[in-house]
Amino acid sequence: MKKILFAIAVIFACTQANAQKWISLFDGKTTKGWHSFGKTTVGEAWTVDNGVIVLDPAAKKAGKEGGDIVTNESYQDFHLQLEWKISKNGNSGIIFFVQDDPIKYRNTYHTGPEMQVLDNDGHPDGKLISHRAGDLYDLIVGKEGVAKPFDEWNKVDIISVKGKLDLILNDVTIVSTHLGDDGWKELIRRSKFAKGESPDFGKVFSGHIALQDHGDKVSYRNIRIQKL
Repeated sequence: MKKILFAIAVIFACTQANAQKWISLFDGKTTKGWHSFGKTTVGEAWTVDNGVIVLDPAAKKAGKEGGDIVTNESYQDFHLQLEWKISKNGNSGIIFFVQDDPIKYRNTYHTGPEMQVLDNDGHPDGKLISHRAGDLYDLIVGKEGVAKPFDEWNKVDIISVKGKLDLILNDVTIVSTHLGDDGWKELIRRSKFAKGESPDFGKVFSGHIALQDHGDKVSYRNIRIQKL
């Protein structure tokens, strides 16, 4: 009996220790811990309702500011987990390794790679290879048939550790790659980020996490992270 009780205690302790590793990035009530890119606060077009943070395009049309929102803290090796729901014909994205320096960079995507958030069947990007939901945007085509349709929740895990990057959608690993090696550099060379305003894209593997304002209604919830 003592051995059984000891084993249960060990399992409970391990479970508790693992749970403590998760850091909530969204309290479900406020935008605490976030700010709009290059700002100190979150634009009012981002609203919080019943445990969900939502980009409201109607609020933007009414004159309220939106913009991509980024975490106050920067992360290197991490396991990010969240859920997203996109509106019909909508587009958004989860961007990471963002350098929050508006003097040098005009947008989050000038430095940070993106896991695409999209209504594949309704948005024009759904017809473009490497631009579909779950793809490492404009770099790697993800596994097909995993994303749920608009107005349904999709679960995401983004894991970056020791130079390896995995994108997981609805518990299916759809993209796996290595950061900074020759293959990574070739992906960038062949992408839209090789020219124009993105000379530092994909070169720094520590930065902020961003949720993209692409002008369409998008919802996020259960946002948490582990530092690895």
